[in-house]
Amino acid sequence: MNAWELTILHWLREHLQCSVLDTVMPLISALADGGIMWILLAVGLLCFARTRRAGLSMGIALLLGVIIGNLVLKNLVGRVRPYDVDPSVMLLVDRLTDFAFPSGHTLASFGAATALTVRYRRAGAAALVLAGLIAFSRLYLFVHYPTDVLAGALLGVGFGFLGCYFTDALWKKFELCKKIKK
Repeated sequence: MNAWELTILHWLREHLQCSVLDTVMPLISALADGGIMWILLAVGLLCFARTRRAGLSMGIALLLGVIIGNLVLKNLVGRVRPYDVDPSVMLLVDRLTDFAFPSGHTLASFGAATALTVRYRRAGAAALVLAGLIAFSRLYLFVHYPTDVLAGALLGVGFGFLGCYFTDALWKKFELCKKIKK
């Protein structure tokens, strides 16, 4: 495996581990379990005409992340998790049953936050900070390697922009259809 990545994870554990972070990091990570927080936010935004584009953009980004990241890449790469390589580490969360690469929590968080940022800069900035904290929590909790998290963040940003692109294309198509029907 990647010894340098394990070195980084051990360094984080040795230098940053404390009771406060041991309590807070699992909670921060849990915010993105199954992408549920981001899904709920996207659905909430879909409920209002003014924010519908943002909700749809987030939804598309999340869908791309699930299909490409979780269903294809995780199984294609088949990377074991750091705690499987070093079982001496005491985990603060339950063991996971899927593969590590890319980090799904990070991918979903950066995908949704990027799409939100494109539509609403201020709200998106707060979402990006939260996405960064979620990404860091995955390292702190020893469930992902740094490259898992980096790949999740990069894919998420890309899917966030793609979500906005596809939303705009769909929006234009349906606006054109409305005009033709009139």
